[in-house]
Amino acid sequence: MSLIQARYGSAQTATEPLNATLQTLLSHRSVRAFLPAAVTEETLSVLVGAAQSAATSSNLQAWSVVAVRDPARKQRLAALAANQAHIKEAPLLLVFLADLSRLERTAERQQQAVGGLQYLESFLLAAIDAALAAQNVVAAAESLGLGTVYIGAIRNQPEAVSAELNLPAQVFPVFGLVVGTPDPARPAAVKPRLPQSVVLHHEQYESAAEAAGIASYDEILKAFYASQGLPPVPWSQHVLARVKDAAALNGRDRLAEAAKTLGFGLV
Repeated sequence: MSLIQARYGSAQTATEPLNATLQTLLSHRSVRAFLPAAVTEETLSVLVGAAQSAATSSNLQAWSVVAVRDPARKQRLAALAANQAHIKEAPLLLVFLADLSRLERTAERQQQAVGGLQYLESFLLAAIDAALAAQNVVAAAESLGLGTVYIGAIRNQPEAVSAELNLPAQVFPVFGLVVGTPDPARPAAVKPRLPQSVVLHHEQYESAAEAAGIASYDEILKAFYASQGLPPVPWSQHVLARVKDAAALNGRDRLAEAAKTLGFGLV
């Protein structure tokens, strides 16, 4: 099966062979089982360099990252993030931050006003900057033979995470990313995605093909889960359960309140 076919779990038309960059991107998988081998400072420096090579809105660079290696701190952060075992097992946890505090401090030093930081646009910009940076880290790490998985549950208790990491006001923990050497005894598989007919629109948004595409994808994902020894739950059932109500958000229904507590205006 080609990389394109694996990504969609079905036949797709694509030109191959693919270059090395496309091979890395199309081979992405979430890794949740790691060897104890450390991620060196040299590798971390390269990964951060890749992160800083991502696009950033108006060159504001409104993001930061905290590298966590200490086992006790990883244990505490895991407890705040749904007790995910791979946070503790992986040698490195990166916590990506929407960071407006650096701009605030720069303004203070130059005695300038920064009222624009209190608007939702600034918070969204910083969160997007963090996401773009992190995705560069994922691609860079995988090109080096490392594995990664995002930790959205860092947002379950953002105030507690902020206290653990000693974050100043106007800094928000957007997500975590664990990094390490994948355990070959517990390999991860490429999970199929929605067909392009569902996500790709030409000129204007058109959902006519959506129902058929999702129905087909439900069956593909059920087969994938079964092949991994997991309950064969269709995608539509899984995602609707995740957005059913406030309780399904696992504490993230109060993110606006948390962000304001941490110094963001969100006007």
